[in-house]
Amino acid sequence: MTSLAPLYADYIMPTYGRFDFDIARGSGARVWDLAEREYLDFGAGIAVCSVGHAHPEVTEAVTKQASTLVHTSNLYRTAPQAYLGEKLVKIAGPGKVFFCNSGAEANEGLIKLTRKYGSATGRYEIITFMNSFHGRTMAGISATGQDKVKKGFAPLLDGFTHVPFGDLAAVEQAITPKTAGILLEPVQGEGGIHIATAEFLRGLRKLCDERDMLLLFDEIQCGLGRTGHWCGWQSLVPDITPDAVSWAKGIANGFPLGAFWATSGRGNLCDILGPGTHGTTYGGNPVSCAAGLKVLEIIERDGLIAHAAVQGERLAQGLRALQSPAVSTVRHLGLMIGLELREGLPALDIVKRLMADGLLTIPAGERVVRLLPPLNVTSEEIDEAITKIGQALRA
Repeated sequence: MTSLAPLYADYIMPTYGRFDFDIARGSGARVWDLAEREYLDFGAGIAVCSVGHAHPEVTEAVTKQASTLVHTSNLYRTAPQAYLGEKLVKIAGPGKVFFCNSGAEANEGLIKLTRKYGSATGRYEIITFMNSFHGRTMAGISATGQDKVKKGFAPLLDGFTHVPFGDLAAVEQAITPKTAGILLEPVQGEGGIHIATAEFLRGLRKLCDERDMLLLFDEIQCGLGRTGHWCGWQSLVPDITPDAVSWAKGIANGFPLGAFWATSGRGNLCDILGPGTHGTTYGGNPVSCAAGLKVLEIIERDGLIAHAAVQGERLAQGLRALQSPAVSTVRHLGLMIGLELREGLPALDIVKRLMADGLLTIPAGERVVRLLPPLNVTSEEIDEAITKIGQALRA
């Protein structure tokens, strides 16, 4: 078969703006199409393949677990879930973890946690931010600060107010007697790699402490090593801690797994979702958790957090050194890089040209090309990508 397009046209719902491109296999930071043409993948499944495609140790861990126990339901305990929960709590701080299947589900958990917390005082509203993205469920699109994801799905879930990202005064003005929490991405990914300042995050923490509100971080794209720290917010401001955090994407290298953590503070927030209040059939299954444990082990053992910081700086500086008139600015934190193009130059055009030249990237909004390579990307691969981007911009 030379193309999967006819099968997709006949049998798959058209919910994605897919490129005319079929991936057959991958290894490390590279993939191959059906014709065996090679591509350098700087999308990594949208920040998912933290240790690259088909990492042999992840494959071995998954194979071993799949031959032992695949599923039990959450009526019972399994070792991979217990040990992965322990690891994530050590990363985030004292508290507990709930496992689910995706980032959208993890954010649903944060929203339910906040409503449960505020229910005794009649509070349920959550402040979120313009250009944010929190998933495709009804609660997720209601929380998201982008109108394009909401069209055709009214009425949305009530209780969300969107304010400008980074504007602390606007946040304070938006607080009402019914506000229970503030939800944000420390680094907005889908919105175009917009990075919160330390002052902004400290200000949010102070507001939440003063008003008895929850501070919620969506780290689905920026968490677990991508920014040069285990937690994205700690790359920006290490002296605060949120009340709850959502993770997914890079947690298990492509196996479906999401999670959210809640602090043991705030009156044991981590225990307020008791039996019957929240659940999932597949979430935290042994195979996905085995993958997650191995991914975090590799990141820690191989020093990939520091590596991500170094390689992200190399990529960002290399892009700036191109001095292309097509580029407005380069934003980055670790291996989250946003190449913003000048007015009138669509990111999609550059992404398609790069694909034709053998480099996979991801558009973010109208004018930002997003680069999210695996955390173990090499210097040679970084330099190869810079060369290809330079050629595309000159063209």
